[in-house]
Amino acid sequence: MTSTVASLVQSINVHTNDINAVSFSSQLLATASSDKTVRLWNTDDFTEATFSPLCGHTYQVYCCVFSSFGKYLATGSMDGKLILWDTKTGQRLASFQHQSKNCIRSCCFSPDSTTLVSGCDDNTLCLWDLGLRKFIRSLEIHEASVVTCVYSPDSVFLVSGSTDGDLTVWDGKYGHGKPLTFTMDGHDLGVTGCDFSPTYGSATVSEPLSTHYLLASCGNDNLVKLWDMTGGLGGPNVKLSLRDTLMGHTCQVMSCCFSPNGTLLASGSGDKTVRLWDPHKGEPLHCIESHSRFVTCCAFSADSVFLATGSNDRTVLLWKITQESQLTDSATYEEVIDSLPSNDTKAPSTSLYFSLNNWTLDHVASWLTDLDLAQYIDTFRQHHIDGQELANLNRETLEFDLQIASLGHRNKLLREIENLKKQTSNPSVLKSTIDNSSSLMTPDEYLCPISREIMNDPVIAADGYTYERSDITAWLKSGKTRSPMTNVVLPNSNLLPNRSIKMLIQNYIKKQ
Repeated sequence: MTSTVASLVQSINVHTNDINAVSFSSQLLATASSDKTVRLWNTDDFTEATFSPLCGHTYQVYCCVFSSFGKYLATGSMDGKLILWDTKTGQRLASFQHQSKNCIRSCCFSPDSTTLVSGCDDNTLCLWDLGLRKFIRSLEIHEASVVTCVYSPDSVFLVSGSTDGDLTVWDGKYGHGKPLTFTMDGHDLGVTGCDFSPTYGSATVSEPLSTHYLLASCGNDNLVKLWDMTGGLGGPNVKLSLRDTLMGHTCQVMSCCFSPNGTLLASGSGDKTVRLWDPHKGEPLHCIESHSRFVTCCAFSADSVFLATGSNDRTVLLWKITQESQLTDSATYEEVIDSLPSNDTKAPSTSLYFSLNNWTLDHVASWLTDLDLAQYIDTFRQHHIDGQELANLNRETLEFDLQIASLGHRNKLLREIENLKKQTSNPSVLKSTIDNSSSLMTPDEYLCPISREIMNDPVIAADGYTYERSDITAWLKSGKTRSPMTNVVLPNSNLLPNRSIKMLIQNYIKKQ
């Protein structure tokens, strides 16, 4: 059997927090992060789109997905909002919210692009009419957070999975409130993802009296499972039968996806690896080991040539998937890995590792500190001034938009920006500045689980977790009664200062 090889072709390091979701259309790659932003990249050269980033969410973004023809992008967040975007302009078209206003964990479009579905921490699925931009109905049977949902390739069925471990099949055509079938033992410790093969059985062949699909699921039991889904078209007798169990990951499997041509299945895991499988034979093909932390998401490009993987290490890696016999003079996987900078290199990267356009908000903050202009850091962050925006600042923007009143400070900023532009062709000069960025890999326990920012006033809530006081207070005042971490109803709203973690954070900041 010919081996499958994944060669690294691009590294995207501009997000300042965990990568939670990636999605491809024919022209764009979307990356969603806990830094509250969604960024869009052109698939021809993986440069960032002119209207990126999309900044409509107020908390971490957990899911993103394109409609079938790439016209729309949907994003869901911990802020409880499901936002619909125009992928040509970056314009926000609509915003939806479950009645509970709880965190949106998953979303998907029907293949015919008429319906948008969202899965939520309130244990429900909501169906939204894209044409009318209105709520259709809610689907309720799960007893835990709905973390994944996917339509069958013909839009006839909808499958959802929850942290309780169950997989449920619904009528996707008419959205009837009762499930067609469900299995309680999908994954013992909770389902984390699922996907339909786009080419198997009824996905490509019209079968008027029956249906037959191939479904993949993954979970916290370290397993990837393949299911045969069969039944009468439009009838209640739909069955999920376990076809194969794919073992190899040594930690929870956090995502899985089929290639659009149906020949490959990819899975990303907490063991820091991505595995490629033959979904028809149930055989392992290749293991990718490059991320330094959990691999949270993966997605194939529309032509099945590229695979994007996202991680808690705040990077998105782009891999070209080829058969070993097709490799000629191109670099092998090991050669590409050896050519990459080490994990200690904090420079962002798309094509040029030290390009000003690839600076993050943290790099800009470090630069302002070096200029003794740290008083403007909050202003720059509020306006999402990363390297690309920094390069386009002018005198009017500084004075009227950013409201920097001091003429001397405005002049100093403009001089230094021009110097940075001139130095772009000299990576060694920029590297010394970039390496001073201190917060790229801040210990996770110092970050508020809600805002994913370093805590100033950490407090312990009734769920036992530590939060930034202002963030958990705002969470409770908004009417949310469940824990942001466990989704269990909080017994009370008491907040206790966490002095030990506050001391550790203060010591950490002093050392930077």
